[in-house]
Amino acid sequence: MTKVKAWLNAARLRTLPLSISGILVGTAIAAFHNATNVCIFILAILTTIGLQVTSNFANDYGDGVKGTDGDDRVGPKRAMQSGLLTAKQLKSGIYISVVINAILIILLILTSFGLDDILYPILFLGLGGFAIWAAIKYTVGKSAYGYNGLGDIFVFIFFGLVSVLGSIFLFLKSIPFNSILPAIAIGLLSVGVLNLNNMRDIKSDTTVGKNTMVVKMGLSKAKKYHYSLLIISVLCLFWYVFTTNASLLRYVSLIGYVPVFFHMRKVAVTLNEAELDPELKKVALSTFLIALLFFISYYYFL
Repeated sequence: MTKVKAWLNAARLRTLPLSISGILVGTAIAAFHNATNVCIFILAILTTIGLQVTSNFANDYGDGVKGTDGDDRVGPKRAMQSGLLTAKQLKSGIYISVVINAILIILLILTSFGLDDILYPILFLGLGGFAIWAAIKYTVGKSAYGYNGLGDIFVFIFFGLVSVLGSIFLFLKSIPFNSILPAIAIGLLSVGVLNLNNMRDIKSDTTVGKNTMVVKMGLSKAKKYHYSLLIISVLCLFWYVFTTNASLLRYVSLIGYVPVFFHMRKVAVTLNEAELDPELKKVALSTFLIALLFFISYYYFL
């Protein structure tokens, strides 16, 4: 395998559609409130992708040096685990990606706010710095929060609240109160993907002392938790569409939940957690589909 393919492996491109889902939803809501800006949209997408790639590099490195990614790991092999990249190379990749992220964050802030009011740029610089820290500290270091059952909270905050509400603010310089509902919906779906990943890895995580929420609560309760995440998500998005005096066309985003309901049935009847691996892609792509349909129905049909 060439070095380019090795780095693409470490970047885990299949995770990127999920990461941009919140930006699509936030941009659509801003357009619904008559605020659009192509430059802000593109920079927000690039920034989110950059943060996700940084997180993927850091996860590969953090789990690799801790020995979490053993031969018994289910799912795609990591770059460091497979010997495609060394720890030193991954560490350098993290540093480079952080620099790129910082540049993108600054460009995004300047494009959205300029320098007329310094308060918002400072606030978003701090938020951007926190996002970079969170992307790295999920698995890296002794205090990695992913090893202490806090991954769900951080995913909900950054993939849901920050992604959706933050992108809305970049356009509107305010946040409509009811937009918290689609932010919660996307956040819960994203947590569902992480929870599914942790259910799949419950045996290996328990062995290496990675105390995810699933490890702490056990597989049976984790499944009930999983159903709750997905059901509350669809209820939140439905209520948002219903309360925005929307036309029937706007309900099209709810079609994306159809494969999610089939997925819930699969989780219920699956006894071997390793067989949950294919479901990860289904939930991640379903989340992206929901966000894309939401974007189309709110952005292009105002």
